Amino acid sequence: MTEHGPGIAIGIDIGGTGIKGASVNVRTGELISDRIKVPTPKGAKPDDVIRAVSTLFETLSDAELDDAPLGVAFPAVVKNGVTMSAANVSDDWIGLQAEALFEKALGRDISFLNDADAAGLAEQRYGAAKEATGVTLVTTLGTGIGTAIITDGELVPNVELGHIEIDGHDAETRASNAVREREGLSWKRWAKRLQKYYEACELYLSPDLIVVGGGVSKHHEHFLPLLELNAPIVPAALRNNAGILGAAARASELHTTRA
Repeated sequence: MTEHGPGIAIGIDIGGTGIKGASVNVRTGELISDRIKVPTPKGAKPDDVIRAVSTLFETLSDAELDDAPLGVAFPAVVKNGVTMSAANVSDDWIGLQAEALFEKALGRDISFLNDADAAGLAEQRYGAAKEATGVTLVTTLGTGIGTAIITDGELVPNVELGHIEIDGHDAETRASNAVREREGLSWKRWAKRLQKYYEACELYLSPDLIVVGGGVSKHHEHFLPLLELNAPIVPAALRNNAGILGAAARASELHTTRA
């Protein structure tokens, strides 16, 4: 750890395959510690995930970060601290007072939000959507498809457009990056599936900008040019750090409001 003090927060991003965390300068959107990653426990049951997050947090934390705001991003619809769904994690999360359980395990207040919402907030604040107006759709192509909608700088929370039905299938079961890897799809074949998905999103939302994130966005030149859409579609600027940055930024904002 190097820089600490005002403007510093901790972000933890829980995904279907990995849990990542770092301390963040929320003024600049820069990681100021090493990014630590641990595997998401097999089955992703609540006790196991909370234990893994606690271990990661202990590695990140030090005496100078005792008062730093802490944000946790999670792959579920989150309402009033309750996980209302379970995307690529155990169904035991559904209806769970997850925020309270994390706070008890970590011994401090946290800001708890949907992981795609965290990524969307990060791209809006620091990344590819920073100057955007109107409606921005941020998507994360990973284990599933996460989505966030930002309208004139304001987040519309818990939008699960990765689960819209396309050709009789849940969209993310046909078009996520995990599916591309599992089925060995070429970029061209995958782009055809993405074309159908983003066409449906445009039909529902008429976005002014589409931002594509997730680790695969570092290979954007292989598939984004193959898509023909009405809105500009651009790669995310923050990639796999977006969830960490967004969780930290939201925690900092709520901490300031409460103070």
